[in-house]
Amino acid sequence: MPRRRRDPVAAATRLLEDAGIRKAPVPVELIARRLGAVIRRAPLDDELSGMLAINGDLTIIGVNSLHHPNRQRFTIAHECGHLALHRDEVSANVHVDRQFHVMMRDQKSSLGTDVLEIEANRFAAELLMPRFLVEPAIRAQALDVDDERSMANLAAAFRVSKSAMMYRVSSLLAPL
Repeated sequence: MPRRRRDPVAAATRLLEDAGIRKAPVPVELIARRLGAVIRRAPLDDELSGMLAINGDLTIIGVNSLHHPNRQRFTIAHECGHLALHRDEVSANVHVDRQFHVMMRDQKSSLGTDVLEIEANRFAAELLMPRFLVEPAIRAQALDVDDERSMANLAAAFRVSKSAMMYRVSSLLAPL
């Protein structure tokens, strides 16, 4: 029987609530520590964003120190997603994440064949740009997705890339 999947959005929201996070930017390293992980930064090949290593009680999130700080935050959030959602599936060995694209769905992800990565990305987006913080910011600023300056300001407040924020705002404004 297939394993029942956990909801990435609900899992991220629960972690934020449990940690008492009520404002941006989300302290993603605190969340990682609450999940029992130690963060280690090191220069890696450019296509390597991060990795997760679980060995007994030791959990390490490896992050490419050569990437932009916002990219590193997303990598940490993505690996936290694997910890929160997929610990059993990824704990057997080192789980390496090559450049995963937050905004672009590649052919593999659109087919739904890499469910773990899709779920970890959804978790990371909700963790770093939670609906309960982004929606009030949109209303307060009467935000226009096409306004580069306001999108850049909102992205800076959440310490994410402008493209990540544009994607997040667009997805929240899209009709269900």
